[in-house]
Amino acid sequence: MVVNVRELEDLLSQPTAATCDVLSETEGDIVVLGAGGKMGPTLAMMLRKAAPQKRIYAVSRFSDRDAKARIEACGVETITADLLDEAAYARLPDVPNVFYLAGMKFGATGNQPLTWAMNVHLPALVARHYKDARIVALSTGNVYPFVDPASGGAQEEDLPQPVGEYAQSCLGRERMFQYFSQVNGTPVTLIRLNYANEPRYGIIVDLTRKILSDTPIDVTMGSVNLIWQGDANGYIIAALKLAASPPAVLNVTGPETLPIRDLASRIGKVLGKEPTFVSEEAPTALLSDASRCVDSFGSPTTSLDKMIQRIASWVEAGREVLNKPTKYDVRDGKF
Repeated sequence: MVVNVRELEDLLSQPTAATCDVLSETEGDIVVLGAGGKMGPTLAMMLRKAAPQKRIYAVSRFSDRDAKARIEACGVETITADLLDEAAYARLPDVPNVFYLAGMKFGATGNQPLTWAMNVHLPALVARHYKDARIVALSTGNVYPFVDPASGGAQEEDLPQPVGEYAQSCLGRERMFQYFSQVNGTPVTLIRLNYANEPRYGIIVDLTRKILSDTPIDVTMGSVNLIWQGDANGYIIAALKLAASPPAVLNVTGPETLPIRDLASRIGKVLGKEPTFVSEEAPTALLSDASRCVDSFGSPTTSLDKMIQRIASWVEAGREVLNKPTKYDVRDGKF
C-alpha cells in the first residue's frame, strides 16, 4: 500500500511493456506542455521511465514547487513558462513529439474570458509553434451530448453537442488543433478523457468523501465512466501512434458504464458505511464508448475493485487530496 505522494506518483508512472515499445519506435525527444496539473507530473515521469534514452521536457507555470521538484528528481527537465505569453515560445525545446495537457476547467464559470483564452487561444499558439511535430492533445468527453446509459456511450464519430461555456471552449480547443493540422499537415491525436482517478482526485475520491461525511449522493447523473490515471497515462502515450492529419480522435476511459448507486455501494463496503442517495436517475448521462481505445491498446491493467480499494483507503486515512471535485454530476455545464 502506498502511503505518501512520492510512492503514489511512482505507482502512477509505471509504464507497461507496450508503452515502452511505443516509445522505442518513436524518434526524437518529447515535451509535455501544461505538465504541472493533475496528470502532467505522472505522465512526464512515465515518459522518462519508458524512454530513458530520450530527453523529456516538462513545461508549466509550476505554481506547485513541490511537484516541480518531484518531476526533476525523476530526470525530467523542467521549463517554467506561461504559455499564454507568446515570448515564452522562443525558450521552448524544438522537439518532434508534443503532449498538450494545458487547459482550464475549475472556475470556468467565474472567468469565462480566461477559460476561452486557455482552451482556444492557447491551443492555436501551440499548434502554430509546433506545426512540424506530432501532437497528442487532451480534450474531454464533455464535448459529447448526454446519451442513454444503455447505449454504451458516445463514440468518436458522434456529433459534438457541448453543454455550457466550458465544454464549448473545449470543442474550440479541438477545432484549433484540427484547423492547424489541416493547414500545416500536423499529425494530431485528440484525447477525449473522462474521468481519470487516483487517490488525490477523481469520482471515487468525490464519492468516498461524501460517504465518510454522511453527505447524500445525488444520482441524477446516474452513470459514469472512469479509469485509473496510470492506465490513462499509458493510453495517452500510446496515442502517439494514431496521430494523423486530419486529427485522430480517441475516447480514453474505462470500458464499463458504471451506475453511481452501484459504484458508491462498492466504495461503502470498503469503508464499512452505507451511502445515502437523493433524487432519481435522469434518462441520460455523459458517457463515452472506449471500444476503439481498448481494441487498439488492450484493456486497462487496473481493475475497478483495485482502484476503489487504493483510493478509499487513502482518503479514509486522511492523506492528501487536491480538493478539486470532478463535478461529474453537473448537467448544466457550469463548472
